[in-house]
Amino acid sequence: MNLTTVTYATADGVARIVLNRPGQLNAISPELLDDLDRVCAAIEDDGAVRAATLTAAGRAFCAGADLKAVQATVGDAARWAAFMRRWHQVFDRIEALPVPVVAGVQGLALAGGLELLLVADLVVMDETARLGDQHANFGLIAGGGGSQRLPRLIGARRAKELMLLGGWVDAAQALAWGLVNRVAPAGRAAAVAEALARELAGKSAAASRTAKRLVDEGLDLTLAEGLALERRLAGEHMRGADAAEGLRAFAEKRAPVFRSGR
Repeated sequence: MNLTTVTYATADGVARIVLNRPGQLNAISPELLDDLDRVCAAIEDDGAVRAATLTAAGRAFCAGADLKAVQATVGDAARWAAFMRRWHQVFDRIEALPVPVVAGVQGLALAGGLELLLVADLVVMDETARLGDQHANFGLIAGGGGSQRLPRLIGARRAKELMLLGGWVDAAQALAWGLVNRVAPAGRAAAVAEALARELAGKSAAASRTAKRLVDEGLDLTLAEGLALERRLAGEHMRGADAAEGLRAFAEKRAPVFRSGR
């Protein structure tokens, strides 16, 4: 796999994705989107992968969209639309991966960088890092999914506060608002994300996949529809090998050993 803006490796059931444009604060370019798309395909095709980490090289997680790429679309509606279609396609694919994705954030995650975090399943934030949607400060609006995913995650009023004021959120506030799951000591976000991914990789891949699907799809359903989906998918899962092994292990007072793939 020929990657120029991202590094990718797998070991022990964990796929490790690293944004690798540190000189540009890992800004999201068309090339980076293409590389992330290739990585998604690799994860989808590799049944040995049970969890993934998403981290970044350098002093920042992601400073948002690459300005050169954005400026190249100014005045060209078709080119802008194509860029954003590609952006949404790749972010949607990350969000829909059949394994949980754990992001580790250092430095800052700004605008499109914040939008990238919103498609991860779990987020670990360095205690010194900051998150923000700075679009409003420059007469812009979120176009990479933030206007829809952010209020679904933290509620409409908090999302509007971030989007309209263009301010920053520190680690403590991000944790309180539910923007992130864990706050790590300075310099340890990637390591904590790795530990969480390893823990996830040791669990039932089938159960993780189904639980992720239930939450993600259920957000767009009525309660009755969501409960119907739960009954169907839980019933399917209970007929699988992992559920049988889990029940045996519980009865035998031992740790389960899950051998089935995704």
